[in-house]
Amino acid sequence: MTNLETIVALSHEFGTDDFVKGGGGNTSVKDAKTLWVKPSGTTLSGLTTDSFVSMDRMKVDALYRAETPDEASEREVLVRDMMAAAVLNDAGRPSVEAPLHNLFDAEFVVHTHPVLVNGMTCAKEGAAVCARLFPDALWVDYIDPGYTLCMAVKEEMEAYQREHGRQPDVLVLKNHGIFIAGNSAEQVRAHYAEVMSALESEYATAGISPDLSIESTPEEPDTEAVIRELLGSDAAFIVSSGRFDYTPGPITPDHLVYARAFPFDAPLTAEQVATYAAQRGYAPKVVVAGQRIYGIGTTQKNADLALVLAQDGAQVLKLAAAFGGIDDMSDDAREFIENWEVESYRQQVAAG
Repeated sequence: MTNLETIVALSHEFGTDDFVKGGGGNTSVKDAKTLWVKPSGTTLSGLTTDSFVSMDRMKVDALYRAETPDEASEREVLVRDMMAAAVLNDAGRPSVEAPLHNLFDAEFVVHTHPVLVNGMTCAKEGAAVCARLFPDALWVDYIDPGYTLCMAVKEEMEAYQREHGRQPDVLVLKNHGIFIAGNSAEQVRAHYAEVMSALESEYATAGISPDLSIESTPEEPDTEAVIRELLGSDAAFIVSSGRFDYTPGPITPDHLVYARAFPFDAPLTAEQVATYAAQRGYAPKVVVAGQRIYGIGTTQKNADLALVLAQDGAQVLKLAAAFGGIDDMSDDAREFIENWEVESYRQQVAAG
């Protein structure tokens, strides 16, 4: 099996609902000269050997030495252009985390957002729990994705290597997810198994099931009609489920991208919808009304993903109770994601 075939197999294995939702997560494989990385917005489960964006590693390395503008939007444009210049084929835009993948010496890198892991990364005691359960892992506090995150991780990895004489195999990012690296598929699988098993044991000890409790309630066509009337084309497609304990605020970038930071849970009136839009600057993607919770969108896939991510967030909320409760993203972190062109692009690709 070639390395590309191996990373495809790993992508499919870790592209299930237990590890990622929608276009979340990314994978890569590398040799001395080339990095092959998942295209932005695509699904891990749909990757083939022809899907991966190939990149010149010397050109990716140049990013680490580049003098970048202080202004965030100008900096991101420069980084995007540098990454585009490193692309060697026509497989789409590389994952925004390609430069971070390139930092690892290991051949294979698999980055996912499992609810079991994010129950820890999104918890108030997450860092302490990670240090106790995974002393060899590198924990990094929340940093805006993209160039800023990559450079911070680079610095942390270099410090780790000075202390331990090697790079970490497990990188855990607060309010984000986990990166696992290895020189074989077996190493990647073994690290994931260790992490998932340890967390399953912690939740069992705390008496918390990872399963989401959803009330069984009948569909409410009249409520759907009101949602369509009030939200127009933003609610061209609607899906729903019974009630669950949804998270009221932002917890990870993926939840912001696919389900927005805040659900609409006010009375379903034109005045309240207008107030939400004025406060947030956009229409909601998750609506709590009657005895149901609704995912809405301009496409069926868009609506489906909104509800899926709302339920994923509810699972994270439930699990975080084992580690001191949920710790939301800051307003600055939320606003960066909401205004980031890269995430707009990823959402368009994933929801098309």
